[in-house]
Amino acid sequence: MKEKTTIALVDDEQNISNSLGMALEAEGYKVRTYTDGEAALQGLTENPADLGIFDIKMPRMDGMELLRRVRKQSDMPVIFLTSKDEEIDELFGLKMGADDYITKPFSQRLIIERIRSILRRSQPKDAQQAVPETANILERGKLRLDPERHTCHWDSKAVTLTVTEFLILQALALRPGVVKTRDALMDAAYDDQVYVDDRTIDSHIKRLRKKFKQVDDDFDVIETLYGVGYRFKEA
Repeated sequence: MKEKTTIALVDDEQNISNSLGMALEAEGYKVRTYTDGEAALQGLTENPADLGIFDIKMPRMDGMELLRRVRKQSDMPVIFLTSKDEEIDELFGLKMGADDYITKPFSQRLIIERIRSILRRSQPKDAQQAVPETANILERGKLRLDPERHTCHWDSKAVTLTVTEFLILQALALRPGVVKTRDALMDAAYDDQVYVDDRTIDSHIKRLRKKFKQVDDDFDVIETLYGVGYRFKEA
């Protein structure tokens, strides 16, 4: 019997935790709820989840700090819940490695669609089919991407990427030298039902560069063509 997908719901608003938790369980997910970031960090450290939904403003430890600490031990997909007056936090959240954000108040149908989209992106395609282990590995110079295992290496050094970062990099690396517009990268990394704007893609690109520069100061293969988009430098 297939084990249920586990979602960690972290929000100090009891009505949101209760109503959203019930809606997610009705969709077949296993839900673990936490009322603050500190309790969530301890719970996730002891028992990891498949996806996290973090409110930004919480007591003891806010969602930003929780994500920062979680990212040290896991690339679990994370959705931020934000208030309308927290627009600047959305950008910071994406820079820190969140996969998506949803503004309160939100419809439960919308957040369930976002969850499905991210979980689909985080699963290897054609996972049920037996394929050679090296069949889908993408190598471009020092870069090595393994979509089946969701692993990334640069010059044999591991680089931990979120699902969205991985898909954006994969889209660029598949065709070196070819310019990808922001719209094309959105299509590669997001479900059709999820709207994101230009700055979201820019934030992911900045974070990708930062992660690779942490293992190689000379990393420069993601090029910006101002007013057009991005491309992976040809060897």
